[in-house]
Amino acid sequence: MLGSTHGTLTTDARRARVLACGERSGPIVHGRPAEVDHLDVSGRPLYADVPDLDRFFRPESVAVIGASDAEGRPNTGITRQLVDWAERVGARLHPVHPSRPSVFGIACTPSVADLPEQVDLAVVLVGDPLPVVEELAESKARFAVVFASGFAETGEEGAAAQQRLAAAVERSGMRLLGPNTNLNAFERFREDLDGPAIALITQSGHQGRPVFALQELGIRLSHWAPTGNEADLETADFLSYFAEQPEVGAIAAYLEGLKDGRSFLLAADRAARRKVPVVAVKVGRTETGARTAASHTGKLTGADAVVDAAMRQYGVIRVDGLDELQDTAALLARARPPRADGVVVYSISGGTGAHFADLATEAGLRLPVLSEARQAELHQWIPGYLSVANPVDNGGHPVGDWRGRKIIDAILDDPDVGVLVCPITGPFPPLSDRLVQDLVDAAERTDKLVCVVWGSPVGTEPAYREVLLGSSRVATFRTVTNCVTAVRAYLDHHRFVTGYRSPFDEAPRTPSPSFRKAQALMRPGQQLSEHAAKQLLRAYGIRVPREQLVTSAAAAVRAAGLVGYPVVMKASGARIAHKTELGLVKVGLTSASQVRDAYRELTDIARYEEVSLDGVLVCQMVERGVEMVVGVTHDDLFGPTVTVGLGGVLVEVLRDTAVRVPPFGEEQARDMVAELRGRALLDGVRGRPPADVDALVEVVLRVQRMALELGDDLAELDINPLMVLPRGQGAVALDALAVCRPGPEQPS
Repeated sequence: MLGSTHGTLTTDARRARVLACGERSGPIVHGRPAEVDHLDVSGRPLYADVPDLDRFFRPESVAVIGASDAEGRPNTGITRQLVDWAERVGARLHPVHPSRPSVFGIACTPSVADLPEQVDLAVVLVGDPLPVVEELAESKARFAVVFASGFAETGEEGAAAQQRLAAAVERSGMRLLGPNTNLNAFERFREDLDGPAIALITQSGHQGRPVFALQELGIRLSHWAPTGNEADLETADFLSYFAEQPEVGAIAAYLEGLKDGRSFLLAADRAARRKVPVVAVKVGRTETGARTAASHTGKLTGADAVVDAAMRQYGVIRVDGLDELQDTAALLARARPPRADGVVVYSISGGTGAHFADLATEAGLRLPVLSEARQAELHQWIPGYLSVANPVDNGGHPVGDWRGRKIIDAILDDPDVGVLVCPITGPFPPLSDRLVQDLVDAAERTDKLVCVVWGSPVGTEPAYREVLLGSSRVATFRTVTNCVTAVRAYLDHHRFVTGYRSPFDEAPRTPSPSFRKAQALMRPGQQLSEHAAKQLLRAYGIRVPREQLVTSAAAAVRAAGLVGYPVVMKASGARIAHKTELGLVKVGLTSASQVRDAYRELTDIARYEEVSLDGVLVCQMVERGVEMVVGVTHDDLFGPTVTVGLGGVLVEVLRDTAVRVPPFGEEQARDMVAELRGRALLDGVRGRPPADVDALVEVVLRVQRMALELGDDLAELDINPLMVLPRGQGAVALDALAVCRPGPEQPS
């Protein structure tokens, strides 16, 4: 189990927080199955409890430590906001100050020890929060919020101070938000809006402002969790909690780092089980962004390719901009599930429709050609010289009669259509006004998604401000790109959650028979020879060529006879990484004399290069396949990860790989293969037969099992090349490299 960068919680303490036991077929308790093994075979948790945060967001009693009403003091504005917020949520507020008799007319309590009741929530406004947090823990407060900065985001000394805060909370059972957080949880939320809401999580409060402002467009927000440095409460806690709230239609998040990879995946899994969409901006795609995020939050950012893959595994929709976060979360929160995945573009301009169609198709949206019957129906109201195949070009939406509504209804009645998009590049009254009204009226009678792109840069037009924004049934966008992004996310989300099966339910809990064999081959802190690495593969049922390890030329000739000509000969040693570059591989040997000469040459090169050998491998030569790579690496955030890609000597140049975080099932393994840019090579090109993709998937799943069982002991595994033979003939690991992690007594 991985902790945060600065060790905020110990492994045992974190497991105590997130683990639960249960039986998959048994009853559900607090959102998790009861009475089942709670750890997978690697010792990582399979279930996470949902923290009870009701009294955090709607407390009955609140203490403000360091409260002030003195003019010009920073704490005064904060205290005033908390007083107003406590009144709105109906909480009793207790200002705490050692010398003031009252604050804003409310009698002060001199210290935490003098509080008249056990409080649900304590807001700590003092510069040195540790003594106060310890007092609050002793007084059995349920939650504390620490605003002060100067902790893990500042370096080692601050990280140590943050660790002391976390330790005080851990001992008591009190939960803590922060440090280095703000007042976003106590904002004034509009209560006059209805419908499904967005719940917001941010690690930087200002980055949540655009989503919070959606309320001004009539979109409801229910919660805002500014997690700060996450000494205790983290993104995963709020993600799990929000996924269980009936009013939450979507969760929007701005993330700078993840405190714990497994906790995040368990929370995302909970949201997927509940079919609650999660949309996230995650910074750190570039080296500069990752470095900036780490310095700001004091948390590990993690390898971005792994973060990206892990999010996709569990249906988290990753977007790049805050505007995309706004629009995508708003659409997913309010739109009903799609009836079909076909998208139709309806426009008053052929150019506008073609432009949108290009962008939508490039993004992977399906724009079906409408049937001949449907096109004939549309041509009753649209001139015959205009195309209505999709996009539907009306040449100018009818203004003076009922035809415009007939057109829209006819499109929405098509069973192949799930989404209607109407891009309006600019206002053109009365045509655009009538078009907008017809779209809104049609949206009210259908359960299909109707989207409008209002392209005017002004945004003050009545058709936009009053009609479009006044409708809860039309999804309105200001840019085509954001509309395409949101619609794709909408369709992808519902496709993902339909029939979603949690990989945690099927994750292995006990070691396989292969584990004991493999364990005997491990050498902590060392790289295994190719021969030993292949024995590791054999232990997990992964096919390798016929081969023998020999230590003399005569033995090499005998081995070649047993293996069968032609053969490949390779030097085998614990510290050889790139044999080809050193000339330590000989291919296509067809006679005893070639084998003897190759043996001498290989051993001579090894002596010259000062490479220690445990022998020379005489191997079966395997041809006629697609060279792939399958491997395991250890990510600092998520632990063992599995990679598949195009292999061979150009693997580092091509960089065509897909990665997943165990556990995952066969469907995800097939998705990994489908993601590869060179996927067509497996289908057969230039007369070559299709490759055995089923065998490749089977190897990926066996390597995953190895990663789960040996993951914390196996730093790296590289099967390259894995020769995937023609369909029905399997796959053979021609070479393998394995590096063991150091033992507990060894330096890393």
